[in-house]
Amino acid sequence: MARFLKDRSKAKGMVPGSLVLIGRQKMEQTLIQYIGYNKEELQEKTLSSVDEIKQSFAPGKVNWINIYGLHDLEMIKKIGEDFGFPSLLLEDIVNTDQPPKYENGVAYDGFILKMLHKEKDSNRINAEQITLLLGENYVLTLQERKGDFFESVRERIRKSKGRIRSCGNDYLAYALMDALVDNYSILIETIGRQVEDIEDRLFKSMDTKIVEEIYQFKTELNYIRKAVRPVREVIASLLRTEDTFFHEKNTAYLKDLSDLVAQSSEAVELYNNMTSDQLNIYNSNISNRMNEVMKILTIFASIFIPLTFIAGIYGMNFEYIPELKFKYGYLVFWIVILILGGGLLMYFKRKKWL
Repeated sequence: MARFLKDRSKAKGMVPGSLVLIGRQKMEQTLIQYIGYNKEELQEKTLSSVDEIKQSFAPGKVNWINIYGLHDLEMIKKIGEDFGFPSLLLEDIVNTDQPPKYENGVAYDGFILKMLHKEKDSNRINAEQITLLLGENYVLTLQERKGDFFESVRERIRKSKGRIRSCGNDYLAYALMDALVDNYSILIETIGRQVEDIEDRLFKSMDTKIVEEIYQFKTELNYIRKAVRPVREVIASLLRTEDTFFHEKNTAYLKDLSDLVAQSSEAVELYNNMTSDQLNIYNSNISNRMNEVMKILTIFASIFIPLTFIAGIYGMNFEYIPELKFKYGYLVFWIVILILGGGLLMYFKRKKWL
């Protein structure tokens, strides 16, 4: 399956708001996990059905529900009915090719984002779609498959690190988005170091494998840019919106998050331009090396043209050539050849053509 665009043939002809999974199924069964906490208490459990979600909500606590697996369309539909999500939002949730976006609903703030990770086998970057829905008394996250994307946030909750246990749902939503953006920075930094390392090899070797590596990095950077660049507008739209579920006291954190996204996006552009420059440098080096070879060949051809002319004259089959009977003619011939060739070499060197 293509990475940049996914097969949408299953959705062809469907009316807007129809639930069709775009992308491949990554889990056999869906998994629903609940975390409820406040400053004093913490509760974690796995829910057996979608009906238990609202029943698990505890007053005075932050209620975080994390759902793994998007293939159960009936479950997604039931969540939409229970929480009052519009059908178009549900359609976007199961469309794993949906670009990052922000939606300000009446009873929720909705975010569709991408979690980037490097595959161990192919060493390629792939994206997992993350949907984050913030309501008055809950944070609902939906992922394509089970992973450790938000494990750092869970650890902070379990160990009561920082302010997360004393803050509300909106701060949890910020912490989850911050975890995604931090991952962008780490991934871009890793690729950036590899791109910079190519520069040292670029001037020492003309191996074609370097070109392959540059093209691979360029492809990965373009893939990252597709996921990261829209997030700038997502955060900007959130900051511009007045009626949100984010309290004003957390605006400073959102602005800091916006700065981090901007840095990541700029870094992607920087390294993408760097790979383009590296390709130009490689092609220039190849051209320069070819020019050097052609210059040497041209100089030697220029030297041998007059020598060949002289040899050609005395290779003609005329009986009356004055020097043919000359006793030292062969010696004179070589003296003239060496003087002419040496003189041309000295002339080219003085002109700095050699």
